[in-house]
Amino acid sequence: MSDKARVLVTRKWPERVEALIAERYDATFNPDDMPLTEAALAAAMRDYDAICPTITDKLHAGILGGEGRRVKIIANYGAGVDHIDLAAARAANVIATNTPGVLTDATADLAVTLMLMTSRRAGEGERELRAGKWTGWRPTHLLGTSLRGKTLGLVGFGRIAQAMAERARFGFGMDIVYYSRRRGAPDDEQRLGARYIPSLSPMVAQCDFVSLHIPGGAETRNIIDAQIFAQMPPHAILVNTARGDVVDQDALIDALETRRIGGAGLDVFAGEPHVPQRLRDAPNAVLLPHLGSATREAREAMGLRALANLDDWNEGRVPRDRL
Repeated sequence: MSDKARVLVTRKWPERVEALIAERYDATFNPDDMPLTEAALAAAMRDYDAICPTITDKLHAGILGGEGRRVKIIANYGAGVDHIDLAAARAANVIATNTPGVLTDATADLAVTLMLMTSRRAGEGERELRAGKWTGWRPTHLLGTSLRGKTLGLVGFGRIAQAMAERARFGFGMDIVYYSRRRGAPDDEQRLGARYIPSLSPMVAQCDFVSLHIPGGAETRNIIDAQIFAQMPPHAILVNTARGDVVDQDALIDALETRRIGGAGLDVFAGEPHVPQRLRDAPNAVLLPHLGSATREAREAMGLRALANLDDWNEGRVPRDRL
């Protein structure tokens, strides 16, 4: 009988990280990499000392508050934790941690990728070429828009938003404005040339691009809705690498279909992995399958950060990223 803590890793992680976990713990992995059922998660709460979940694992109050719970820590793989009922975890005396900071650059890079792909109509062009419909170069074919001199509006002003602002301002010469519930530090505003606007609607009204960098959850659900789309200029482009539920997806589809806005670059969706057919059919939308942190460097760093939190707990220290 092993005296090591029993740990469940719910999805497949980078090999190096899994090897380290296996050395230090009595670990169970998921080689098939399929999401666990609710029943499996409920059973895991009784069978393991620690669970290492991802965004695909919905740890609600019914699971966290079940009888016979053995789990003492949830070491989440990822920065976002809207899939975990933190209040229920606290009530059950279960520690919850996340992995902040290590995916900043990867996600900001992808937000810029979406901004470029949408503004330059790269998705439309690739689909045309792959379908064998390209007839050759011509002066007015798939005309897009330059980023230089345009205004980027950030919703949120945390690590990823500021990394996005840095790339946009110093890489493309864009003007930066932002909205956040709490104003950022003056030094950050000065460094990035970012101007704070205390209300969302007036901010989006002056933006060529709006990029979302806020957590999901009840407080931010559908914060970008039909009223916000009505305030955006008709050429404006929405970029979302945050969470799908911060956008009213039906309102977004309507705005795309009616050309109320110029386009959208999306890496996240409400109800993932389902994406509505109307959204998939929208030619002015670039759609990616939740690739924000999908670099080898970022995904390995995320696993190592989750492991560090596990080690802190196992060795009697307060986990460095306790929520």
